[in-house]
Amino acid sequence: MLHIINGGSTEQTLKQTTVPGELFCFRDALIEGPAPAGADAETWRRIRAEHLAGDYGVGLQECLDGLDEQEQVLRSFPDHEEVILWFEHDLFCQLNLIYLLNWFSSVELGQTRLSLINIGEFPGRENFYGLGELDANELASLLPQRREVTGAELKTAANAWHAFSSPDPKAIEHYLATNSSAWPFLKTALTAHLERFPSVANGLGRIENRCLQLVDSGAERFTDLFSKFWQSESVYGVGDAQVWTTLSQLRDARTPLITSNTTAKHLSPELVSETTFTITDAGRAVLHNEADFLSYDDIDVWLGGAHLESGKQIWRWDPNTNQLIN
Repeated sequence: MLHIINGGSTEQTLKQTTVPGELFCFRDALIEGPAPAGADAETWRRIRAEHLAGDYGVGLQECLDGLDEQEQVLRSFPDHEEVILWFEHDLFCQLNLIYLLNWFSSVELGQTRLSLINIGEFPGRENFYGLGELDANELASLLPQRREVTGAELKTAANAWHAFSSPDPKAIEHYLATNSSAWPFLKTALTAHLERFPSVANGLGRIENRCLQLVDSGAERFTDLFSKFWQSESVYGVGDAQVWTTLSQLRDARTPLITSNTTAKHLSPELVSETTFTITDAGRAVLHNEADFLSYDDIDVWLGGAHLESGKQIWRWDPNTNQLIN
C-alpha cells in the first residue's frame, strides 16, 4: 500500500498511526509557477525545479532530485496492491490532485487499485481547513472511507488538468461549464484560480488584492496578516511562503504598492514575527480602483499554462461577469 500525501504535517501525523503502507509527500506546489501543456517529462522536471528553486530559495539540484524521486515513486505503483491519494478541497490540493490523476490516467493500472480520500469537512470541526489539522486518530478514521477512482473519473480529472495547463485559460471556463460534476471541489477551486488573473478594475488578482486590503486595514505585521488572510481566503490553501512571495512582488514592483522593513525575497523563520508592511499612496490608488497596477509594473507570471507577459495579450478577470476577457 502506497499513500501519497499533500503536506508534510499530514505525513508526520500519519506516521503516528497504525495505517499500513509506505508514505510519500508530494514534492511540488502546482498552484504557483509554469505548468505548460505539452512539455516532455525532462523539460517539465527542469521547468518546475527552476521555479521551486527560485521561489523558495532552495538549491536547483535539490529540487531536481526531489522531482526525480517523485517520478520514481509514482512509477513504482505496480509494486503496490493499492495507491491511496490523500487530498482536501482547496486549490493548492486540488491542482496537485488533478496532476496526479492525469498521470495515473496515462498508465495501465493493472492489478493496482487507485483510491482517494478527498474531503472538505470533518465531523466536529466547524471550520475545517485541511488534513494537516487532524490528529492521528482522526486521520486514521478516514482510511475506511476511501473509495476507488473509476476510469470515468480519471478521464474527467485529466480533462481538468489539460484545461488548467492550457495556454488558453478560457479552457478552464469551458471545463467548468461542461463536466466537473465528478469532482465536487473543482468548481470552487478553479473559479478561485481564475480570480487570480489581473482584475479589469485595478490589475491585481484576488490574492494580491486581499493582501493589499489587509495591509491597508492595519494588519501590518506578517504574522497577523497571514492569519487574517487564511481566515478569508482558505479556498487557496496557500502557505506562508506563497503569501510572502505575493507581498514581496507588491513591495518590489517598479512602483511599489507596499513598503517593508526588509528586502528579503524568501521567507525565513526570524522574518515571520519581525516583518511589517505599510501601504504606499500608489497602493491605495490601486486598492481603490483609481489606478491600474499593470501601468505601474511589468507582468511576467504563469497561472497554470497561461503565461501573462507585458506587451502581449493579457487575460483579465471581470468580477461583474465572472469570466475572463482580453
